[in-house]
Amino acid sequence: MRRFSSLAVKALLLTCFPVAVAAQEIQLSVAGDSDGLTERLQGASLLLRVTEDDSQTPQDIIAAARADYGRLIGVLYDAGYFAPVISIMIDGREAGQLSPFEAPARIERVNIAVDPGAPFRFGSAEIGPLAPDTALPDGFRSGEPASTAILRDTTDAAITGWRNVGNATATVANQRITAVNDEAVLNAQITVAPGPTVTFGNLIPEGENRMRRDRIIEIAGLPTGEVFDPDELARAEERLRDSGVFSAVALQETPPGPDQAMDITAVVSEAPLRRIGFGAEISSDEGAGFTAYWMHRNLLRGGERLRFDAAISGIGSEGLGDITKGARGIDYSIEGRYSRPATVTPDSTVFFGFIVGVEDEPGYEALTVELDFGLEHVFSRTISGSAAIGLRYSDIDDAFGNREVTTALLPVSLTYDNRDDPLDARSGYFAEAEVTPFVDLDGNAGVHGTLDARAYLAFGANDRSRIAGRFQAGTVTGTSVLNLPPDFLFYSGGSGTVRGQAYQSLGAQQLGQPSGGRGFLAASGEFRQDIGATNFGLVAFIDAGYVSADPLWDNSGEWQSGAGIGLRYSTPFGPIRVDVATPTSGPGQGEDIYLYIGIGQSF
Repeated sequence: MRRFSSLAVKALLLTCFPVAVAAQEIQLSVAGDSDGLTERLQGASLLLRVTEDDSQTPQDIIAAARADYGRLIGVLYDAGYFAPVISIMIDGREAGQLSPFEAPARIERVNIAVDPGAPFRFGSAEIGPLAPDTALPDGFRSGEPASTAILRDTTDAAITGWRNVGNATATVANQRITAVNDEAVLNAQITVAPGPTVTFGNLIPEGENRMRRDRIIEIAGLPTGEVFDPDELARAEERLRDSGVFSAVALQETPPGPDQAMDITAVVSEAPLRRIGFGAEISSDEGAGFTAYWMHRNLLRGGERLRFDAAISGIGSEGLGDITKGARGIDYSIEGRYSRPATVTPDSTVFFGFIVGVEDEPGYEALTVELDFGLEHVFSRTISGSAAIGLRYSDIDDAFGNREVTTALLPVSLTYDNRDDPLDARSGYFAEAEVTPFVDLDGNAGVHGTLDARAYLAFGANDRSRIAGRFQAGTVTGTSVLNLPPDFLFYSGGSGTVRGQAYQSLGAQQLGQPSGGRGFLAASGEFRQDIGATNFGLVAFIDAGYVSADPLWDNSGEWQSGAGIGLRYSTPFGPIRVDVATPTSGPGQGEDIYLYIGIGQSF
């Protein structure tokens, strides 16, 4: 039996020779377990792992038992028990008195008995000096429960406080921690050495192959010459990761020089130059759709990215459209985009792109060619934006006849995203707003605007239940509908708006003809439930959409709604989605059934 009252536990490295077979029975008992210690001790015990494997020898068991003294004491110290008694009996003999070199041929029984003793509280709790505005854990004060976890958190907070004001080499100079066993009191006096104020030196890349070193430095954007800031260091590493050029990035601090300038080593590993991907969706009213892309990550050795996307949709949808508007055909598009990071600022990306598309929708047919040039900027970890100049040509055939429209565009967008996982969010918010002023060759001008906002809330055991909500809005003002590209107007119905309603089944009357609307609202709600410990999940949802002829969602418009249930299967590239929905308003209510299959959550 061993009694532990000091805070240092020596690790013993033992070499064993295999002989025979493992223990037949092992038992762990914890005296007065009132705060779940047993489960934590079970998780830390090597003995419990070793004895699960019948191939382990008696030497393995004895070595594991001797190591368990230190592992179990670590758990108890972490829980605030600083005078425990631990006994590990192997066939009636204390494990600490056995040598693996003199192991028996067979071990029948192992008993682990733990008496945690009384939980300790802090007597004196002192740490300093502290940097201004340092926030210590609330539990580090006299009379509060003591534990090594609180000591670690307190020390980390003190060091972090100094690093936040530029003292990058702050460390613990001295610590005196004593346990008064009879009183169950732990006294802690910790002295911090802040060290000097440090400035950022140079970024020194290592491990690059094709990527130019000067571009690594530009993309990282390390503020050389400025006072050290751990947030700036983390942001530099994040910029390198976000470039997509590297599969691994690690920024390492080096000792400051005589001038207290600290160089930073950027250890990188380049990702494969090229990447391809694909996606697919199918629904009973919209038909099948496929997308594919090809991307070059580092075109000119400076992090430049070239990407081409191709999409085809509406396959098999012929004859599925609303007969009052005409059947849907097949849509095609191809896009290209060249982008260069760290242009203008380290957080800015310049891009140039084009798109050529053919749309055969229930309400119109259109050939569209668009060119754009612009700038994306990351303002923070959650906020980004973009601005561009574009030129679009459209050859349109719809209820108003055949016409050509050439439009100059100035799209500006702002995005907020703090979701925990963009592919399958359990918490957080997402919002994207875009405003696009436009003018055609005849001087007809207007503004097109959209908003897409989403929220996620998880609850229940292990956050396996969650609620997801989405709100969409759109408006287009200014010129006559005859001067608008048809995809500037809004429709409702289908997988992107209201499931359970036919694709683009809700539009508006414009100039006495069926067309898209100039005002749009939509709302969706989902309850998502994981099923046990599997990758499967169930979803129940309801959607609603509104389209009006006028831009400001007046009372002239109509609402439609749908509801249904779905199945999800989680994969590394996002959940596979299967939804079944039916209308809850309008024609087909309670009769029509629509099926949607795709990759990724609906929102």
